[in-house]
Amino acid sequence: MKLSRLILLSAIGLATMGASCSEERATEQEDKDPQEPVATTPQEDCQPIDRGTANSPEQKPTFEGQTRACEIKSETAIDVQVLTKNLKKPWAVEPLPDGNLLVTEKGGQMRLVSATGQIGTPITGIPKVDARGQGGLLDVALSPKFDSDRMIYWSYTEPRQGGNATSVARGVLSEDRTRVENVQVIFQAQPTYDGTMHYGSRLAFGPDGMLYITLGERSDIEIRPQAQQMNSHMGKIIRIAPDGKVPNDNPFVKKENNLPEIWTAGHRNVQAAAFNGQGQLWIVEMGPQGGDELNLIEKGKNYGWPTVTFGEEYSGEPVPGAVTTKEGFVDPVYYWDPVIAPSGAQFYTGSAFPEWKGNLFVGGLRAQALVRLRIENNRVTGEEHLLKDREQRVRDVRQGADGALYLVTDQENGELWKITPKQ
Repeated sequence: MKLSRLILLSAIGLATMGASCSEERATEQEDKDPQEPVATTPQEDCQPIDRGTANSPEQKPTFEGQTRACEIKSETAIDVQVLTKNLKKPWAVEPLPDGNLLVTEKGGQMRLVSATGQIGTPITGIPKVDARGQGGLLDVALSPKFDSDRMIYWSYTEPRQGGNATSVARGVLSEDRTRVENVQVIFQAQPTYDGTMHYGSRLAFGPDGMLYITLGERSDIEIRPQAQQMNSHMGKIIRIAPDGKVPNDNPFVKKENNLPEIWTAGHRNVQAAAFNGQGQLWIVEMGPQGGDELNLIEKGKNYGWPTVTFGEEYSGEPVPGAVTTKEGFVDPVYYWDPVIAPSGAQFYTGSAFPEWKGNLFVGGLRAQALVRLRIENNRVTGEEHLLKDREQRVRDVRQGADGALYLVTDQENGELWKITPKQ
């Protein structure tokens, strides 16, 4: 039986370089919340999804329902249409208003895929990426005014002198959808670092019209403390205007030695982010082993990493100096132990699946599933793992204008799926 984290703290010091994330382990390398817990659906007479032994069985949730919610099952039968099997390590899918889809491939290509699965040639004008390790061409998002400005935004690992870091660019998609024009780099995460892990990153436009960018803390033990340092973008969520300018109402704009783009701090590696129908930003964060987190993002708050976290290092050692809850840091709404390795998120708002309205869908890499969460009063009251029988690592999930869900899988011959009700 493992010793508790508190007993081990004096012995570990700064030991362990086991900083690889849950994504890597499944591939070749790859102020405490002031709101009191809200009463949710009773957890009696139900069972959580059987995912085997916990990674950190000695850790205890901070409040009831924070982990292993009741298993729920969709009543609507689903149909999975495989649109293509010929994508190269796809990372993101973004449905266009006309039913076609933009797909990024980790190696640096962005492609248009037709509604019936025909793959276009790479779109020209995309800057060079550093595709080593977890790096490459990452997320893509449409401008809120795409119908009129045809602007698209993408995040990528930018090669720089002395290393790399996550950057965000934007450009106008040509009318024939073959190239991006007037490309501008509107954000460059600092500092540059010579590493290959934990870049984030998802892009999400809020109802305020601002662009929210999720960033990783670059994993290695010497840089991860920067998630708590406000003069670094590492381990932060960033909020900027669509042109890259800093909004005046960002929480740290006028604070000395604080980067003004920062919205929240204390994140490990966020590859899933989405706004719900109430305008709330939710993220699903790759944590250490036994510590993937669902967080409700609030302006100016600190989410703990690496000071406060569930889970342990992938070596099996405790995270140095960490505790699972602490005054002044926000507790996660939910955590997974064992991990699911979350990537991609979408709140369902369509009419094709009425029973899914308001549910959060999360891609699961380690879980090899599409994870559905029922959230009530900002608490998770049910969890379902869909598409397990396909044994595929789900990298991203988005909703199309038709109410279907579109998924891409994380593999060399990546697939694009369309999920609709079975007729």
